Amino acid sequence: MKKIEAIIRKSKFSAVKEALHQVDVNFFSYWDVTGLGNEKEGHVYRGVSYSTSDIQRRYLSIVVNDDFEQITLDALLKSAATGEVGDGKIFVSDVTEAYRIRTGEKGGDTLKKASK
Repeated sequence: MKKIEAIIRKSKFSAVKEALHQVDVNFFSYWDVTGLGNEKEGHVYRGVSYSTSDIQRRYLSIVVNDDFEQITLDALLKSAATGEVGDGKIFVSDVTEAYRIRTGEKGGDTLKKASK
């Protein structure tokens, strides 16, 4: 199993969510986060441009079986990209075990849709 963490532009979240659903990645967690990066986001107030170093982003945490890793990465890379500095980052790490709390079962099957 793999944990895929993505930091993306908030403006791309709807497109990313739709792309993930299209490849059957239907469960993930996300948070609004603030970070620092190479992009300098500017704001204009009454005709004056103000530069800020804090950048608003959305952080996604997705755990998938190994056979869904590349599919998930491709969906993220395609849907989150604008081609500009500040599109974000993706990190992939190994997950050694997963448990379904309701039933106590463990392993990769816990990531699939549960029957009631």
